[in-house]
Amino acid sequence: MTSIDLAKRGKDSGFSPGQTSFGRVKARGVLLAVLGIALLLDASCRRQPMTEQSLFPASNEVAGWAKTGDIRTFEAADLWKYIDGEAERYLKAGVQRVSTADYKFQNKVDAVVDIYTMGNAEGAETILRSEPTVDVKPIQLGDDARLHSQSLVFREGACLVRIVAFEESPETQQALLQLGHGIELRLAR
Repeated sequence: MTSIDLAKRGKDSGFSPGQTSFGRVKARGVLLAVLGIALLLDASCRRQPMTEQSLFPASNEVAGWAKTGDIRTFEAADLWKYIDGEAERYLKAGVQRVSTADYKFQNKVDAVVDIYTMGNAEGAETILRSEPTVDVKPIQLGDDARLHSQSLVFREGACLVRIVAFEESPETQQALLQLGHGIELRLAR
């Protein structure tokens, strides 16, 4: 074969003179690998740093507290399904979603934890300031917090956390504070 025949044959096959089919396959493999890595990196960069699972302490992560159900999440558009009648106040403050989970303290006190993710810290502050202040103990937790006899409300950045116990006992407030600190640690991650 002459060099003219080789050049013609190379044009017909899509290969350059001197390029083998093995080299072409190897180049495609490298290209596909680079593309795959780029897609994985892009997906991981878009991932939210906090997931609903990561916000809620696991059972016994906070002494005496056990998570008793699945985490439920309601986006802003569906907030009325969870807090009908109060949703508008949260929507005006820029709520994005609420995630909620049930807990039990020492098999005696049932409680619910709601974590509202707001668009910014000002939205969380707006909701906290609109809370009743009668019989409230100001405490050091998050950016601002209020402790009632059966509930604890605090904000940490753009998150507003509400923990409500359904029974009152001598240890309820202390237990709520412990669970609140557990959640605060998770929000700080």
